[in-house]
Amino acid sequence: MTREIRLNAFDMNCVGHQSPGLWRHPRDQSASYKDLDYWVNLAKTLERGKFDGLFIADVLGVYDVLNGNVNAALKHSAQVPVNDPLQLIPTMAYLTEHLGFGLTASLSFEHPYTFARRISTLDHLTKGRVGWNIVTSYLNSGALNVGQAGQMQHDNRYDVAEEYLEVCYKLWEGSWEDDAVVRDREAGIFTHPSKVHAIGHQGPHFHVPGIHLSEPSPQRTPVLYQAGASSRGKDFAGQHAECIFVAAPSKAVLKRYVANVREAAVQAGRDPRGILAFNLQTVIVGETDADAKRKFDEYRKYVSYEGALTLISGWTGIDFGQFSPDEVLRLRYTNAVQSAVETFTTIDPGKEWTVREMADWVGIGGFGPVFVGSPQTVADLMQEWVEETDVDGFNLAYAVTPETFEDAVDLLVPELQKRGVYKTAYRQGTLREKLFGEGPRLVAPHPGAAYRDLGRVEQKLASGQN
Repeated sequence: MTREIRLNAFDMNCVGHQSPGLWRHPRDQSASYKDLDYWVNLAKTLERGKFDGLFIADVLGVYDVLNGNVNAALKHSAQVPVNDPLQLIPTMAYLTEHLGFGLTASLSFEHPYTFARRISTLDHLTKGRVGWNIVTSYLNSGALNVGQAGQMQHDNRYDVAEEYLEVCYKLWEGSWEDDAVVRDREAGIFTHPSKVHAIGHQGPHFHVPGIHLSEPSPQRTPVLYQAGASSRGKDFAGQHAECIFVAAPSKAVLKRYVANVREAAVQAGRDPRGILAFNLQTVIVGETDADAKRKFDEYRKYVSYEGALTLISGWTGIDFGQFSPDEVLRLRYTNAVQSAVETFTTIDPGKEWTVREMADWVGIGGFGPVFVGSPQTVADLMQEWVEETDVDGFNLAYAVTPETFEDAVDLLVPELQKRGVYKTAYRQGTLREKLFGEGPRLVAPHPGAAYRDLGRVEQKLASGQN
């Protein structure tokens, strides 16, 4: 059976994103990240290519692990300067019809009460085309700059995340009944007070006694993305995620990860096929293999060694400035992105990686693999990865923007469509409907769907029923 391949674009409201130093390439336009024209043109290009969405990364913090300061990050624009991703989305949504938008937002630095309103507002403005990439953050600098003593321990962050989602589910799904808003001009009733319920949440981390501030949006809960690759992260994804994002460097690693998350979904009582898995990938496509190889070699001339080490140090929590370029990596665990520490030991088991080799790998596309070739070659590789790993699609990072995305749309997508493995038209409706072909809202046994009965519970409590 032929499986559909799904594509998202992977970008960030900054310069360079996953390819440090490539901002210097004469055709790169990532320095235009401050201009709405750049984002609108990108969104229109992606919609022309029938991409499912634009997945926007974010960090609230700076990469200051390398040499213990932020100098290298600033010099090489290693995800700084970085602007707010949410404010880009309404304009892009207004000027497109189908493209979805995955917003990365950390639950470590904003209270769920205010965050829930921001997302409901965004879901209204996009007519239900928004998803939330749930992250707990990994940069200690972010925690310090919002007044926290430091980054919370890795697994403890997921304890907070569980309660954070519970609060959001109560606000999004249960606070307002579907028919609460009537807009009855004659009776002078906009909303029936009896159909809006205080959530009465009191937990170890959050106290939210009142009602949600927004009326129900098209999806209520946005499509839920999750990118945690640790053991705890995979369990969390199995319970909550509708889409998972992983940066697996090899088929073996990706296959194991996808299988683990699907098994976690089964343990949570969910359909394992109800989760879509996307791997980080960069594709360098040319008319022929030789054209693509020339383009790739040209890109590599602009990679920043120090910029790559800046990113690796931030992702792993290890200061690679203390090592010489030819020193071999020694594995150790940190409180940053735990899976990032293990990445290089899984690319080629038995290989001893030097610091220079790690920087070369990360220089284009971050931790994800890079496919280089003609549309036929890259399509072959994508199909091979889908068939052998059970992944559903790819989040495509860029080397040079918008060129990388334009090449994917103009060269790769037609080849995938010709093979019958890529859609030729969008489904109608919200992002959840487009992705899953069902209704706009969460359905049981997803845990979020269980919070729709707040009104009934409230009535039982008022009447003294158990």
